[in-house]
Amino acid sequence: MLDVKATLSTAEERMEMAAMFLEESLNRIRAGRANVAILDGVRVNSYGSMVPLNQVANVSCPDARTIAIRPWDKKAIRDIEKAIMDSDVGITPENNGEIIRLGIPQPTEERRKELVKQCNKIGEKAKVEVRNVRGEVKDKLKKAIKEGLSEDNEKDAELELQKVHDKYIKKLDDLLAAKQKEIMTV
Repeated sequence: MLDVKATLSTAEERMEMAAMFLEESLNRIRAGRANVAILDGVRVNSYGSMVPLNQVANVSCPDARTIAIRPWDKKAIRDIEKAIMDSDVGITPENNGEIIRLGIPQPTEERRKELVKQCNKIGEKAKVEVRNVRGEVKDKLKKAIKEGLSEDNEKDAELELQKVHDKYIKKLDDLLAAKQKEIMTV
């Protein structure tokens, strides 16, 4: 017979994963302010293997418009620059032989609107995942009735599932609203 509590906790974990996915994805979107998270996807060729940028250099934000990258090995500067140029960050690095600087340009109004649309697309993917989890668990509960689960327990579980679903949809909406506010703030 179906363990209702375990099923609901698994569903909640999957919904939490969707929220974490959204949060990480939104952190990578450049909103006009320097944020080291936009470099999370950058991989650098270091001694023949591709490693994350933060494993070959110290990445920091000295001010709101600049990201500074100080490689631990000065010879790696060219590789780091190449990795940034090849990535989808969209910023040209400048180096002075010791430090690589990324100047974050102020986005135009049109670019801000594009970024908001991009955030909404990612947010919709996360919401679809949350809804899919709800649908799958509802199906499991319906099948469990045939296997001996009482209808009252099924209805209670469905109400609990709906509460969890609503909580995560609200969480996703809040994350999106915060990111949109950050993007549209000049």
